[in-house]
Amino acid sequence: MKVILNKDVNPLGEEGDVKDVAKGYARNYLFPRGLAVPYTERNLKIFEARRVEIEARKAEKRKDAASLKERLEGTEITITMPAGANGKLYGAVTNQTIADELMKQGFQVERKRIEVPGNHIKSVGKFKIHVRLYENTTAEVTVVIQAQVTKTEEKHDSHKGHQRSNRSAHKEEVNTEATASESTSEAQKSAE
Repeated sequence: MKVILNKDVNPLGEEGDVKDVAKGYARNYLFPRGLAVPYTERNLKIFEARRVEIEARKAEKRKDAASLKERLEGTEITITMPAGANGKLYGAVTNQTIADELMKQGFQVERKRIEVPGNHIKSVGKFKIHVRLYENTTAEVTVVIQAQVTKTEEKHDSHKGHQRSNRSAHKEEVNTEATASESTSEAQKSAE
């Protein structure tokens, strides 16, 4: 079914575009939300009359996207998350998490425009994230995920270290005792 888009619909198209979509998608999603109208001669004439206005809005969006790209490029955001000793996060960093961090730095980006590899990040490290701004305009943002050390983890780690030192001391005692008993048995053999 052919429709004319009333608004930008990601990733379908932009305002004024004529698209061929499934009937159910049009009837159940696009039409009720006012995102599209059926493709008819009457609706086509209405959009042709608005074409200049639509093109002016698209030009403004391109300009805004270029400006935002310039400011976003090279931006580095740091996110601190609880993680295990192996570097695996206890949670996940999603496009929403990144959008929230960008918002804190003054960038308003919709989460659906942020492309996170595998839909989420589950380990500490440095990642290059792409942000789709408009049409083919994308910006690259560096996201640094750091491990957050909790107090219980610090206690747990120090307890492990204490256990290790106790085990080491115990092994040394056993080795010393074994060496002493070997020396005693060798001395007894040589005395015989």
